[in-house]
Amino acid sequence: MTALDVPSPDWKTEDIVLLEDAAAKFFDRECVPHRETWLENGIVDRSAWEKAGEAGLLCAAMPEEYGGAGGTFAHEATITEQLGMAGLDSFGISLHSAIVAPYILHHGSQEQKKKWLPRLATGELIGAIAMTEPGAGSDLQGVRTTAKKDGNHYVINGSKTFITNGQHANLIIVVTKTDPSAGARGTSLIVVETDDANGFRRGRNLDKIGLKGNDTSELFFDDVRVPTSNLLGTETGQGFAQLMNELPQERLLVAVQAIAMIQLALQETIAYVKERKAFGKPVMDFQNTQFKLAEAKTEATVARVFVDHCIAQHLAGNLDPVTASMAKYWLSDLQCKIVDECLQLHGGYGYMNEFPIARMYQDARVQRIYAGTNEIMKLLISRSL
Repeated sequence: MTALDVPSPDWKTEDIVLLEDAAAKFFDRECVPHRETWLENGIVDRSAWEKAGEAGLLCAAMPEEYGGAGGTFAHEATITEQLGMAGLDSFGISLHSAIVAPYILHHGSQEQKKKWLPRLATGELIGAIAMTEPGAGSDLQGVRTTAKKDGNHYVINGSKTFITNGQHANLIIVVTKTDPSAGARGTSLIVVETDDANGFRRGRNLDKIGLKGNDTSELFFDDVRVPTSNLLGTETGQGFAQLMNELPQERLLVAVQAIAMIQLALQETIAYVKERKAFGKPVMDFQNTQFKLAEAKTEATVARVFVDHCIAQHLAGNLDPVTASMAKYWLSDLQCKIVDECLQLHGGYGYMNEFPIARMYQDARVQRIYAGTNEIMKLLISRSL
């Protein structure tokens, strides 16, 4: 069910429709009953990850030879949308599957792919990527975490913050400086398996405005030794290029998350205003309500078509960084705008956490910040003018 009347895009093939239904049923059966507990605890149960792996909902776009389902980004986008439609934005499997795993697939050696991807697909390993530092957010060239070579190991020192899946993650791609004097060319990505990593510490599970069920954490690396074979790429200094190569998909993923919440917000609000009465008649009967929802549906329809277009471009290998930046910034801005309008139509009840729209209002805000702030997106777009 959706509040929008948009024809299915060409990429939504029969297997995608079947996945959509299977994912929706899985999340409704296995996750929604535990959602409130996860929000209270600030973390999704480890068992939910394992069940998602058993159901084939982790690493759906990874090749079958590496334990994945052999799908495409269309499969990941479908799973992400169903997460959003179930109100499970805190469950960090989209980052795990559609951001972390592709770094290993696209930049890892054959040995690394065989070692890590099957375990990510089952949920034995939970993935995270450690970019942000206390002094470096969107400015990835400002990273200060170092990795110094010592024989056949790298010794990693530094700290990271705002790391999604930070409490659970036991496979972390760490953005480091292997040559601090070389600027962007001195950046390298090194994989840390945390279970046997001496000197690795997890800090606080951070107290956030929204996404309360996601374990977003500080991470500390104090002389953490990892084999040189854990470097992603054929040599040091390739990290910045690897990040730039993968960021368009990450930004498109934000847009997919946004359109899912937009659709859910409209669905919930339309149902609410048809039931809620004021001055003796349903709130839906007021012209202001009709006009506000008409505007929201129009904007959401344009957004849906744009996201579907971007997914098609990405599947064809044609999604450029500028268009991905447009999708990320515009969809997340629109998400916050429409959720705010929908909350207003709920009146005082919209401010109560027991109503889904209140949670959406809190969860939406970070979309304009992570994966590069929307101000950075506009800067990238402006360079194309």
